[in-house]
Amino acid sequence: MVTSNLVAASALRVEEVCKSFPVLDVPGTSRPALGGISFSIAASELVSLVGPSGCGKSTLLRLIAGLDFPDSGELLVDEEKILGPSAARGLVFQDPNLFPWLTVRRNIEAGLVARGVLQEKRHEVDDFMRLVGLETFGRSYPHHLSGGMSQRVALARALINHPKVLLLDEPLGALDAFTRMRMQDEVLHLWENRRTTMLLVTHDIDEAIYMSDRILVMTSAPGRIDREIDIDLGRPRDRTSESFLRLRSEILEHLHFAGKAADVSA
Repeated sequence: MVTSNLVAASALRVEEVCKSFPVLDVPGTSRPALGGISFSIAASELVSLVGPSGCGKSTLLRLIAGLDFPDSGELLVDEEKILGPSAARGLVFQDPNLFPWLTVRRNIEAGLVARGVLQEKRHEVDDFMRLVGLETFGRSYPHHLSGGMSQRVALARALINHPKVLLLDEPLGALDAFTRMRMQDEVLHLWENRRTTMLLVTHDIDEAIYMSDRILVMTSAPGRIDREIDIDLGRPRDRTSESFLRLRSEILEHLHFAGKAADVSA
């Protein structure tokens, strides 16, 4: 049976990270995406990252995942520099990216296969399928699953590697409103069970307030941290409470997004 805290969570530090991308139609020039961004996340903390479209949120997650490299600055998990991909940093995208030719069980096993540890870790697959409520769907294929179920498979596939940090890039953005709210509770349940350090990128301010210990607000590109907001609300949270709605209005006003639902799904 999977128990909580099987792997100690780790702190994450981002120190003066800059990243630019070449402008393809103007040779020799570049567009800054991140402009000296710095922040830290404590072990076992759940933090959301919000900001305008194009401010560099997904770029930052790719850097933390080790899928790309900064132009300058440092990224560290505890005191270890991030120099490339690692199973210690799981990444879940908006698209679950399941292998359509593999069953649910085989999709969850994929990370173990890639690491060459399937034989010794195979007994954990059933545990993680139960953890995400899919124990009866092991032989199903992705096309048999709903969007929420597919995202649960993606979460189980990331968590089975016991990551010290889990990065979530709009993982619920493609779901309908009802399923999205239900999946927010699912992710919170997994976090409370595992206490993995989580960094969630979202455009949904309600989602950020509902789920997070803290919200980091980014500026427009080149992205920097403009503000940190502690969410001092007990769980489970009431989305209709005065405190919740006050925070929502405060963040929307700060972002200058009031009335601009096309930029932020509120």
